[in-house]
Amino acid sequence: MRIFILSRGAYLYSTQSLLNACYRKGHQVRVLDHMQCDLVIGPDLYVNHLGDELREVDAIIPRIGASVTREGAAVVRHFELMGACTTVRADALLRARDKLVALQILAARGLPVPRTWAIHSTEQLSFAVKALGGLPVVVKVMESTHGTGVLLAETAQMLLTMTDTLLRSNQPFLLQEYIREAGGADHRMLVVGNRIVAAMRRQALPGEFRSNLHLGGAGVRIVPGPREQELALAAARLLGLGVAGVDIISSSRGPLVMEVNASPGLEGIEHATGVDIAGAIVKWLERRVREKRKRNDGSNRS
Repeated sequence: MRIFILSRGAYLYSTQSLLNACYRKGHQVRVLDHMQCDLVIGPDLYVNHLGDELREVDAIIPRIGASVTREGAAVVRHFELMGACTTVRADALLRARDKLVALQILAARGLPVPRTWAIHSTEQLSFAVKALGGLPVVVKVMESTHGTGVLLAETAQMLLTMTDTLLRSNQPFLLQEYIREAGGADHRMLVVGNRIVAAMRRQALPGEFRSNLHLGGAGVRIVPGPREQELALAAARLLGLGVAGVDIISSSRGPLVMEVNASPGLEGIEHATGVDIAGAIVKWLERRVREKRKRNDGSNRS
């Protein structure tokens, strides 16, 4: 197969892990900086990458950063229209990256999520805090990643200052209930296709409520319970993601889906679990390309 990995960092761990997995399988693989891809629309579609016209591709593996989601989604969509299989479709990437949209979709389909408010003025704060179970509450910027842009407002004054600053800067954000009983821990499940290939428990540092490994949290391999597995697979399916990192937190109401990541990092979970996740992703892509070729052969014969 001819595979393109869309990544702005060719030497990042996740990109290198996927690159090596492709090499081990004997595929032709290349890393493309999606911000250097010119999308050409003429009598046909193709991508011009630094002067190289790219027309033939079997599959792409997008690794799109949050700050360039829309630009990256446009490149993914272009490759889709050229006939490439992908680990994440453009529309699914946009859905998952918008935290409000993702939570709306999951909640509407009955998946348990943290109580959340999207507010547009500080006048709503007292109502929101009461509905969320009181202080402290979590303030989450829409495009936050790796735990950055996720803050804990422990007092009314802190909350007012945070929200007023975000509103004045036109920065969209959400207010969420603080799950105290979780103790700074959550479970990250890596979904590939219709199965969970790896799972780890992440524990925040003492005094920190965010469990992200980028912030010093520790990860250990776990076997998730049936309910958590069910929720992780359902969340990825509802958002249309072939590959997803699903974060689930324990609460007094049972497990809750906190977030669904469309470009989950592989370093922490591969090291914590010992699972070759990149290899599982490439294997799943191979199967999708084979199935597509069979469909095309069948339609051509008919």
